[in-house]
Amino acid sequence: MKNNRKQRIFFACIVIAVLAGFLIFRASREQREADETAASGVTEEAVASAETDETAASGVTEEAVTSAGTEETAAEEAEEAVTEPAQEDSAAAESSADSVSHEEFPDDPPDLSWLTEIVFPDYTGEPYAVMNGGMPYFDTEEVTPVPYERYYPLDGLGRCTQADAVVGPETAASGQRGEIWMIKPAGWHSDRYASVDGEALYNRCHLIAHYLSDEDANERNLVTGTRYMNTLGMNASENMVGDYVKETGNHVRYRVTPVYQGDELLCRGLLVEAYSIEDKGEEICFCIYTYNVQPGFVIDYATGDNFSESGEEKLGVAGETRPSYEKYLSEEDVEGTYVLNTKSKKFHLPECEGAQSISEQNRETYTGSRNALVEQGYKPCGSCNP
Repeated sequence: MKNNRKQRIFFACIVIAVLAGFLIFRASREQREADETAASGVTEEAVASAETDETAASGVTEEAVTSAGTEETAAEEAEEAVTEPAQEDSAAAESSADSVSHEEFPDDPPDLSWLTEIVFPDYTGEPYAVMNGGMPYFDTEEVTPVPYERYYPLDGLGRCTQADAVVGPETAASGQRGEIWMIKPAGWHSDRYASVDGEALYNRCHLIAHYLSDEDANERNLVTGTRYMNTLGMNASENMVGDYVKETGNHVRYRVTPVYQGDELLCRGLLVEAYSIEDKGEEICFCIYTYNVQPGFVIDYATGDNFSESGEEKLGVAGETRPSYEKYLSEEDVEGTYVLNTKSKKFHLPECEGAQSISEQNRETYTGSRNALVEQGYKPCGSCNP
């Protein structure tokens, strides 16, 4: 009986141990599952939190990009707003510059003390003489390419004193020369001779040519000069400067000073000085004295009176003030294109046969006032009657 009781106790202990182990295993498993569930929850929360953060970051980034784009657009608009008025101002400035007058009309006379120290040579048969070794008397180191035209006042005898300028594209003529017949320079006479080119002994000579200055009836820029001085003495230098300005767009200091003896009304000649500025005188640099003479004629410089050495009589009736060329003037002035013979002083319509036969060296095309052409000494062709 004792052995059976011991066996039952032994088996009961084994059962209890197994049951206890099972319970411990089960409890351990449940704890592990609980821990895993908790860990999973933390992970999902972390992922969700990370996603939330990423979304937030993305939103911030997109907002930042959008803001940056908005700021950039605003900056561009602001820049355009500033640029457009600047461009308009620039265009306005350019337009204003084109319309700016470069003329100056000083009240005070020029300083001509330096002129009294110069000895001018007598006329020996050439239309001009080179002075000062061809160098201008003004300081070439101080010249600047800033355009201006300075016309000094007439003196007490009504004579031109000086015209001084920096000529360039800005000062060049914009069209044909206007009327100047109303100006009567000191010593003016309307005397005409058949032997003189164009008949008129005297021309209204520009100190600074029209096509360099766009000056017309400016009494401070016109002197009584012989046809000889106007064509042979002045034209060559004027054309040289005009061609240079047109071809290069550069500027030339150009100064012309009439030279008088005492109280004579007519100048004895013109001192012409020129110097190209941008190239420091490489292309244009001269100083010449042009003679106000007419070969074969005697001139009284005190009054402008004159006569032919050969005894040739003046054209027209004695005492007549009406110029002989007026018979060629049209009652209503017209603008047109004409072909000129610079040698014979005839002008033709372009289709005229006479125009076709003019040699190239004597041929020139002119567009502008017909009467202005007549006043320059040209006669209409008798065949085409322009």
